[in-house]
Amino acid sequence: MPKSRITYLILTIATIILGLLSRHFKFIPLFIGDILWATMVYFIMRFLFISKPLMFTVVAALAFCFVIEFSQLYKAPWINDLRHTLFGRLVLGEGFLWSDLLCYVIGVGIGVGVDAYFSKELHKTAIS
Repeated sequence: MPKSRITYLILTIATIILGLLSRHFKFIPLFIGDILWATMVYFIMRFLFISKPLMFTVVAALAFCFVIEFSQLYKAPWINDLRHTLFGRLVLGEGFLWSDLLCYVIGVGIGVGVDAYFSKELHKTAIS
């Protein structure tokens, strides 16, 4: 896997841009944003825990995504008010959906796949 924080920062920013664009175009299904959100969380975890094993990053990313999703079952007024802000809506979401859990697994899987792709590309470049 690439061990450069810059790589993960760039991947995180690119994923954020794709996620925001996915909400801008009505023909893109909403679940794509959930998948991209989980992919972004994976890249952030890789950025933060760069020296940890891949499995640690996968578990941390999925745990974070799942905790956020299950937190949507909590309906206190203060957190509902926060969820009605742009930041709250983007980070905390608005309503619990079981299908989002599947989207998060797919999104983290995509993150691992992109990570593996860049690792192979970096390895090829180093050999050449």
